[in-house]
Amino acid sequence: MRSRQEFHTLQPDYHRTPFSLPKQIKNKIFEKLKFLYADDADTCLKELERVIQVYAAHKTSAMFDWDKKIKPEERFTEKDVILITYGDLIRNKREKPLHVLSEICLQYLRGIFNTIHILPFFPSSSDRGFAIMDFKEVDPLLGTWVDIIEMKHEFRLMFDGVFNHVSSKSMWFQEFLNQNPFYADFFTVFSTRDIISPDHLKLITRPRTTDVVSPFETLYGRRWVWTTFSNDQIDLNFKNPYVLIKMVEILLYYVRRGADIIRLDAVTYLWEELGTSCVHLKQSHAIIQLFRYILDAIAPHVALITETNVEHKDNIRYFGNGTNEAQMVYNFALPPLVLHTFQTGNAKKLREWAKSITQISDQATYFNFLDSHDGIGIMAVGNILDKEEIEMMALRVLEHGGYISYKDNGDGTESPYEMNITWYSALNREDDDESQDLQVKRYLASRAIALAFMGVPGIYIHGLLGSKNDAELVLEEKETRSINRKNINKNELINTLGNAESSTSRIWYGIVKMVQARTREKAFHPNSRQRIMDLPDSLFGIIRQTKNKEQTVLAIVNITELKQNTSLNLGDLQIDKTHWLDLLGNQEISVSDGRLGLEFQPYQVVWLKNC
Repeated sequence: MRSRQEFHTLQPDYHRTPFSLPKQIKNKIFEKLKFLYADDADTCLKELERVIQVYAAHKTSAMFDWDKKIKPEERFTEKDVILITYGDLIRNKREKPLHVLSEICLQYLRGIFNTIHILPFFPSSSDRGFAIMDFKEVDPLLGTWVDIIEMKHEFRLMFDGVFNHVSSKSMWFQEFLNQNPFYADFFTVFSTRDIISPDHLKLITRPRTTDVVSPFETLYGRRWVWTTFSNDQIDLNFKNPYVLIKMVEILLYYVRRGADIIRLDAVTYLWEELGTSCVHLKQSHAIIQLFRYILDAIAPHVALITETNVEHKDNIRYFGNGTNEAQMVYNFALPPLVLHTFQTGNAKKLREWAKSITQISDQATYFNFLDSHDGIGIMAVGNILDKEEIEMMALRVLEHGGYISYKDNGDGTESPYEMNITWYSALNREDDDESQDLQVKRYLASRAIALAFMGVPGIYIHGLLGSKNDAELVLEEKETRSINRKNINKNELINTLGNAESSTSRIWYGIVKMVQARTREKAFHPNSRQRIMDLPDSLFGIIRQTKNKEQTVLAIVNITELKQNTSLNLGDLQIDKTHWLDLLGNQEISVSDGRLGLEFQPYQVVWLKNC
């Protein structure tokens, strides 16, 4: 076990030979700076080099070891499964929440999940942590950096880089309001609201229905400031090179504090340019590439993941060429397509889309999730499901006690952006007369698809618990996203997990069983080959196969409440294996006359491995 002191050494080692950027990477960085800042590129590069040297001077022996162990093509393996949670969702009155989280993870999840994504744990003024007041401090109500580092002993850590905006209560914005000249250009500011013409507004892609600019009173009068998400979340102005330098400094600070993966929140909105949609701009991609080049040079063990709730074709652009932007992107199309599949009992649309998913490179892969702290995004399936299918899906969510968040289309109309509901409630209606057994099986069947899919799986903690809608919290906080953010009492959770008859216990251990099966098989490596089977619409099947074709897993799910039968012609699937083991049922199955006959109970999951 690494010593706490080794992680906490913040005293720089100025006796060490100063770090120098490799010439090739330095040239790439300068190229991006030249594109972003033209004549200021030289000055910006020198300051970035200084920031990087400061980080290098703080590197401990453990950090050097991490860098040496990582091979880009093996950064993620079949062992990688990420738990997503707020730092304070699990609580005990006598303990700090981060310490409670660490205890639960160590007791129940060690050796199962290998990475913990702690959603923003910094001092914040709103949006459940995403309106950050101080990027470098842990919210004292949650705990301290010591609590974060304790988890580093047994788990990889994923932090949020909320670099698009800051809290209106942050020091940076308060200094702007006081008209401190250094902070005058930290934000996108207009003297009057009318500077943004109606024609420009129509072009701007908006993830909310609030106004794109908000009024604030400064020392020298009223100013209108760009606010993509809310009037408490002030967009940073990356046209100012000092903003970029500050964010690189914070990025490297997170690495120093133990981050193995950094989630770039809302990065599609990083750069504002009137006369454009203000999303997916070349400048935003250039900034992500800068982050990647810097990390590859000074902290190659750290990966970037982009969170971009947009159409699938735009989402995968954040891989860049597969080696120069994010190592992972959120697979936003997967959740609504899986939900549509189980709502309709028809896997056709999911199957057609899944066939288009290909490996990007041996250094990049997908982050597969079904639910999140926000909800189920709809944007990614805008060109996959038709309008009527999306409307029916949203209607079912409303019938199941959920909510729909809308976005501004720029033309005076609004359209669905996100469905706010827990994954369990999205699949199962609480006032239905179905048995708990059937609902739990349906739930686990949906999870099996995300766990078998090419990429790295991530599970939000309320998804691991099978939590139901929390309507009371929505009313209390007047925030529809709160429906999936209920706080959990530590002792009640432990007691519930010990009750084998509870849906929470059955779901928790059902998911754990699948995760354990997945992490033992090289065929589930994130970049192992994936083929989608042409099965009846009532079934969804994936073939996962190691690159050397020595190991094959057939992952098939019955997505209906009816019994199903199918017969696989292995010759047509180009598979010559004759003996198979069900990894979940521990049952051996043999091939007869080149065909594999299978019978499925309602919502049954079968993972067959050649043996």
